Amino acid sequence: MPLRSQPYGLRVPAARPSTGSGWEQAQHWLAIGGPIGLIPWIPATWASLITALVCWWAPPRPLTIVAVAAVLFVAGGFAASTAERLTGIEDPRNVVLDEIAGQLLTFLFVAPAGIWIALTGFGLFRLFDVVKPPPARAAERLPGGWGIMADDYVAGVYAAIVLWLVVLAVRYLL
Repeated sequence: MPLRSQPYGLRVPAARPSTGSGWEQAQHWLAIGGPIGLIPWIPATWASLITALVCWWAPPRPLTIVAVAAVLFVAGGFAASTAERLTGIEDPRNVVLDEIAGQLLTFLFVAPAGIWIALTGFGLFRLFDVVKPPPARAAERLPGGWGIMADDYVAGVYAAIVLWLVVLAVRYLL
């Protein structure tokens, strides 16, 4: 049975595998979001923030979000499963591809045309990712990398709906 990753904290040790083929190492690199997963301080938050800022800089279209999220779910499910196996840690904290994909989903209904929308979407996604309202907690219990990815997709959808409502409310009030 793999070791359980430590609870959320500010400092996250970078789980780096010492074994595995080149292909497995590449999957691990994908799962940790390249260099983002090597950031020792709250890599999931950094991954979400970087994704929100990139979406603000180059707002994606809804169809692009759906397509990229679908590809990331499949690739991330396999990659995160490989990362778990190589590191021997269940849900390694430096696996951040799930945060990148979930944060991207946050902008499904509202393009982050302004920095305040991007940062509000970032805050909402992080809130739902940490709180894990139903069915996110159940999704997290899916086996291997699929659970790692699925709970963040639920959080991203929740954040997308609330962000859409917030933007509607602000437009109505102004």
